[in-house]
Amino acid sequence: MKITGYRTLTAQQHWRRAIGDANGHITEAVTDVPIVILETDAGIEGVGLGSHADLARLFPALDGEDPRGAAALFDRMLAQVFKSGHAGATYGGVATLDAAIWDIKAKAAGEPLWRLLGGRDRFVPGYASGLDIALDDDELASFYAEFAERGFVAGKLKGGLDVDTDLRRLGILADALRRNTSRPGLMLDANESWQVKQAVRYVGALEQKVDLLWVEEPLRRWDAVGHARLSTAIRAAVATGENLTGVEQFRPLFEAGAPDVVQAGAIWGVSHMHRLALAAAARDLPISPVGYNANPAVAHVMTAVPNHLTTEVQSIDFAHGVAVDHEFADGGILLSDEPGAGIHVDEAAIEGARDGEGWANPAGPHMRPTRAGLRVVLDGIER
Repeated sequence: MKITGYRTLTAQQHWRRAIGDANGHITEAVTDVPIVILETDAGIEGVGLGSHADLARLFPALDGEDPRGAAALFDRMLAQVFKSGHAGATYGGVATLDAAIWDIKAKAAGEPLWRLLGGRDRFVPGYASGLDIALDDDELASFYAEFAERGFVAGKLKGGLDVDTDLRRLGILADALRRNTSRPGLMLDANESWQVKQAVRYVGALEQKVDLLWVEEPLRRWDAVGHARLSTAIRAAVATGENLTGVEQFRPLFEAGAPDVVQAGAIWGVSHMHRLALAAAARDLPISPVGYNANPAVAHVMTAVPNHLTTEVQSIDFAHGVAVDHEFADGGILLSDEPGAGIHVDEAAIEGARDGEGWANPAGPHMRPTRAGLRVVLDGIER
């Protein structure tokens, strides 16, 4: 079997709510979901979700190759862009092709991806995450109540701008999730909006009232020393890593003793997630994927590693024209026995249903405010 070509699609996720974080938000959010369909001479096609970055430069590393050599092909793509480097957006292209390759490999073997990777149990524990900074209190309660009905026991709030607001809203999460447990798991995601001492003071104030499971991305993603200092100063775990593109980028954080929970963005693919999980396991650290809905294939990896903690679920729906053969029940994701990653695309439906500007909206959370980390007073008002 040989890889012969690829084609691309862009579906859209209709969130039916505002989404965002401390950096900004999009109302009535509609965001793009890049898709790659990898073709073979055997008629088996692989589906990858994540990015269209640098596909033309990367594909020569795969052209004519047997997709069953998935791990080696991941390294071959990295070697293809050796001079310019694979970090940043390019890594998204690598990862999306990688996810499609693993989908082909599992389909060719007639096995679900989780079993091919060595998983024993198709259940993946998860937590609810509303991308919810722009939701009002009633919308917040409704979102987490929906996940509580599906057995979820933990949730993550987007915050970091105002202690009193975050305390109130963490209470709303706790109230919704107490349907299933007397001690819900509560996380706060600041999306790199603090400096070290800001983070110590802010989390310390929260911890006088709330038992936080973790604080996520409190500092800039590369600040290994800062994350380590913060971890020793607060009770909550420090979670970070979703925006690092390459396992090697975690080396300074590991050496500094920085992350208590190692995170990886789902859009960075199957091989990245698997290798990072094992690197974290060698240091007795748990791993937690971020953004499952952006690339559901990564949930399969979590069944086959020894240190999976929980996976972020942001919606029970997927992009229009994308069907995923997974269920949300018992507080997590139930993977199917279907060969491959369980992702199906309706190409005609995708092409006929585009609406909205997606991430092109300049007010969205992808744009870092100029005063982030430089606010003298954190009270929810831009100063």
